[in-house]
Amino acid sequence: MKQYLIPEQGNFYKANMHMHTTVSDGRMTPEETKEEYLKRGYSIVAFTDHQVLVPHNDLTDENFLAITSTEIDFNQTGNAYGFIKTYHLNLYSRDPNQTRYSAFTAKKVQYPEYTPQDMLDYNYPKDYDVELINRTIEKAREEGFFVSYNHPVWSTQTYADYIDLKGLWGVECHNTGCDRTGYPDTPQPLDDLLRTGAQVFPLATDDAHNMNHCFGGWLMVKAEKLEYATVIDALERGDFYASTGPEIKELSIENGILHVECSPARSVFVSTERRMSIQKNATDAPLTSVDIDLNKYLCDSNNDKATVKPYFRLTVVDGAGMRAYSRAYFLDELN
Repeated sequence: MKQYLIPEQGNFYKANMHMHTTVSDGRMTPEETKEEYLKRGYSIVAFTDHQVLVPHNDLTDENFLAITSTEIDFNQTGNAYGFIKTYHLNLYSRDPNQTRYSAFTAKKVQYPEYTPQDMLDYNYPKDYDVELINRTIEKAREEGFFVSYNHPVWSTQTYADYIDLKGLWGVECHNTGCDRTGYPDTPQPLDDLLRTGAQVFPLATDDAHNMNHCFGGWLMVKAEKLEYATVIDALERGDFYASTGPEIKELSIENGILHVECSPARSVFVSTERRMSIQKNATDAPLTSVDIDLNKYLCDSNNDKATVKPYFRLTVVDGAGMRAYSRAYFLDELN
């Protein structure tokens, strides 16, 4: 039976999941942000201003959805530049009206006009410590958020900093602002975490503070309608793909054959938890429809006593080298 890995039903909505405005240190107002992103075909923006949780429900209408969210950080201190390493997390609220969270981590209150007094009074620990980060993620989940791990390259973090993180929803594989300032991210942290058995999703975001950081990475979310709860549910399920250019129009599997419909591509490949991939390359014309036989991989995975939970994920590369990433599909998700 054919199984759609990206849902067959619904509409694709283009989303920027990392954005800073004049509410914190961005150059554009929330209203200007909506205007500029609508011009480029976006339907969703998560307003992740630093350390403040400000709903922008007044911007939501039949064509645009504002997601209530924030970015928090935990900095390693004690050197001449203030810090070397840092954890940056985005907290996305399931409740569009939420204005409070426990993990208030600002060392000084830069935006007090947007910060409730009980948050100002709350003495939350701010140490650069993976156990604290995991407690923060757990607490955020309890309070109605799902959490992304942001720009590990710009954060100067290594495997040892992120491999023990628990409870993450997503990991940035592309961050436009960081990429355009010399710190390009890769899918390596995503795969490292997937190989621990964590179900984390690939993210491509802008992290925009000004127009130079905009429109370089996005999610295409498949949902029945452009409505807050519906879109949040689709995001949490992983009903999306991340992209810096290519489209994934269909992704399905039947009798061990992975079927892909995409915008014109020079290559399409499947990568897995092991040192095994399957690649299709364009020859006379760009690829727009591809079938990839996964039967040997599925058979080997079912027969092996592997210590790593098997999964596969898809990457589409266009003629300009831009990429789209599906989420990882663990074999126990398949019919």
